[in-house]
Amino acid sequence: MLLAVDTSNECMGLAIYYGEQVRGERAWRSSQHHTIELAPAIQDLLACCNLIMEDITAVGVAIGPGSFTSLRVGLALAKGIVFARNIPLIGIPTLDILARAQAESNLPLAVAIQAGRGRFALGWYKNVEGVWQADGLARVVSAEALKDEVASPSLVCGEFTGEVRQKISENKNAQLISLEDSQRKPAMLAKLAWARFQNGNVDDAASLAPIYLHTAAPIDS
Repeated sequence: MLLAVDTSNECMGLAIYYGEQVRGERAWRSSQHHTIELAPAIQDLLACCNLIMEDITAVGVAIGPGSFTSLRVGLALAKGIVFARNIPLIGIPTLDILARAQAESNLPLAVAIQAGRGRFALGWYKNVEGVWQADGLARVVSAEALKDEVASPSLVCGEFTGEVRQKISENKNAQLISLEDSQRKPAMLAKLAWARFQNGNVDDAASLAPIYLHTAAPIDS
């Protein structure tokens, strides 16, 4: 049984996954209350699934990019669980969660999540034998820069407000993914982590660290 934890930014999510089946899933928006909301939310989800923490045999965690503080909260709790129970930890890049949920296409895919102060963590992906793979390093950009970067027909998937979606749509090369498919799903994080867990591809819990993107100013406080 795998517990998936995503606290990359104010959009938080949890899932419990086993044998390619989602046992439970929860996603919500937190207003900088990650520290006090996360542990009770995990206990509530376990209870809803008629499980206890001792049933969890692995933990998958989103490791960023995202909010500096939010990522630390999620990773610290995930490490606490795996160290206490001596179970594996699997870190999944946050942008991969969105990318791997998208349908196959020959077009390049731009994936973005909110990074605070009107900026976005942006990563580009390409389809390699039916699987979206990162194409270069992620960066922090403004909405205007993101729009201008789409220089050829491309899919664009991101946690955008209506105003930002409107701005990006001004670029005719940008084919915006629907709102429903532009939200991170905890079940996808769980699926990716479960696949690695089954293959024995787990991380060293002691050294696993969040992915932080360098900016001229902090992403958030």
